[in-house]
Amino acid sequence: MDREDGSRAAGASGQAGRETHGFQAEVRQLLQLMIHSLYSNKEIFLRELISNASDANDKLRFLALADPALLGNDPELKIRIDFDSKNGAISVHDNGIGMSRQELIDNIGTIARSGTAEFLGQMTGDSRKDAQLIGQFGVGFYSAFIVADQVTVETRRADAAETDGVRWQSDGKGEYSIEPLLRRERGTRVTLHLKKDEAEFSDPARLRNLIRKYSDHIAFPVLLADAGQPEVEPQTVNTATALWTRPRSDIRDEEYRELYKHLSHDMSDPLAWSHNKVEGKREYTSLLYVPATAPFDLWNREAPRGLKLYVQRVFIMDQADQFLPLYLRFVKGVIDSADLPLNVSRELLQKDAGLEAIRGALTRRVLDMLEKLAANDADGYAGFWSAFGQVLKEGLVEDAQNSDKLAGLMRFATTRSEGEKQDQSLDDYLSRAPQDQDRIYYVLGDNHAQAAASPHLEQLKSRGIEVLLLTDRIDPWIVDHLEEYRGKKLQDVGRGQLELPGEAGAATDNALDEEYRPLLKKIRRTLKERVDTVNVSRRLVDSAACVVASGQDLAPRLRRMLEASGQKVPPTKPILEINVRHPLVTRLSAETDNVRFADLSHIVLDHALLAEGAALENPAVYVQRINRLLLDMEKAGVSRGVE
Repeated sequence: MDREDGSRAAGASGQAGRETHGFQAEVRQLLQLMIHSLYSNKEIFLRELISNASDANDKLRFLALADPALLGNDPELKIRIDFDSKNGAISVHDNGIGMSRQELIDNIGTIARSGTAEFLGQMTGDSRKDAQLIGQFGVGFYSAFIVADQVTVETRRADAAETDGVRWQSDGKGEYSIEPLLRRERGTRVTLHLKKDEAEFSDPARLRNLIRKYSDHIAFPVLLADAGQPEVEPQTVNTATALWTRPRSDIRDEEYRELYKHLSHDMSDPLAWSHNKVEGKREYTSLLYVPATAPFDLWNREAPRGLKLYVQRVFIMDQADQFLPLYLRFVKGVIDSADLPLNVSRELLQKDAGLEAIRGALTRRVLDMLEKLAANDADGYAGFWSAFGQVLKEGLVEDAQNSDKLAGLMRFATTRSEGEKQDQSLDDYLSRAPQDQDRIYYVLGDNHAQAAASPHLEQLKSRGIEVLLLTDRIDPWIVDHLEEYRGKKLQDVGRGQLELPGEAGAATDNALDEEYRPLLKKIRRTLKERVDTVNVSRRLVDSAACVVASGQDLAPRLRRMLEASGQKVPPTKPILEINVRHPLVTRLSAETDNVRFADLSHIVLDHALLAEGAALENPAVYVQRINRLLLDMEKAGVSRGVE
């Protein structure tokens, strides 16, 4: 977080051992944005500082299982808030694990973690929008500067000597100082010197209300004390009981929401939550949340994520990712088990025989929660899908066991949707399908406009058959894994032979094949280096031609994506289908000049490829053919295009 070349020893000011460091430019920029964007949520600073103190106590309690000496003569873990109304100051201190000098430099500003530059790039300059984004990033320790013009941190690790204490101090503008400190107490004390217009936060009644509002669920006692009256015994303000251990009937919705904000550092309320206690062979309590907004690092599959793990109410792990699959990485929450060993580690978790059973049960619980949200709150689910839909789609590739549940949760744009909205479920689609339709039709496209205008849709549109428009990057993979839904096979309308409900035109189609056999053979000879074969199309109504992949080949869009990522794919040739009723094909059929026939055949193929979203292998040759065709038309006295 600091730049060594920007530090300077403070010996000139008479304070031996004190150093001053400059914040990195991006941290300074983000800090100022946060302070000015969160002006309407000032009070959340107390929630953040108490949450940090709670985490520090949790970590010490866990380490003390292996080394009880860390607790020394102060075994009762707690959080204390001192207020000084006269001088406009408050302090939050814990007797938890504490920090070393290097940990203080590295960790006190979680705001400076990896990803800050990416986060800054998403800033809009709109205070309201930026405040929401900052809430997703996590405000953490630096929220103190929203109300304070100077912040002092005094800390010592539980396993360090009294002479190894450290003091950190900053006004949050450009620099911070750090110096050694003789500190007898372990843990961390954060002192805020409040701005003049923020004196309300040193009022005991105001602090008491904020503690009860935001931190009543903290599993450690939160004490409130008057710094001006040290002889008065501090008062415990919160219930000091882990919320998830209480009966559901005793917990208010507001308490659930505040615990979510404590766990996630998100300023928005969650969309849904599920609180359950399981008894029997495996005993555990889970409290799972579905957020309303996506974090900025959602697409980083390597980013830390997972549930907070407790064993018999003892904190074990902050981000236990073994309890939910990767496609549910957006879920926040707590799991408290009565069965796992207290000295549990990642290695032990990976070997635990019952972990898969718990993981499966929690996964189904999240999916059930989403099903209820979709059934009872259409707008809420639409918001969820907008934020997390593409991540949930990963489950169709990664979780075959729950594919039916996941398929029911999918939402798609279709040829009947309003614009690009992905608001139609597969059940919605089937409810509108004719009784004799035994397939679910879809088309893949690079974007919505291209998919909606695909020539492969023409025959289906003319018959009033609805088609799914799949344009997300993951869609080619999910349709390969989701072969059917409720007994209806999924069919790509741009791949293989198109089978339509109530096919009654097969005899006519065969007659067309026979009638145009000479033309098909001539086009095949002309394009033999570029296409596998040429057929009369059953798909087209308005377009002259389209290209189709065989049923065994990769879908064209998937092929392009794999090639763009540098992967080798087996070489294939497309099938060209022509619309024999189109004027351009009629013109081609009547062409007697072999050069013009070849040019026109290649142009028809190139247009079909362009409509598919493919890039031409040799655009220059295509332009030459078009130029020759235009010149020939001009010579023939034709002033307009053939179409």
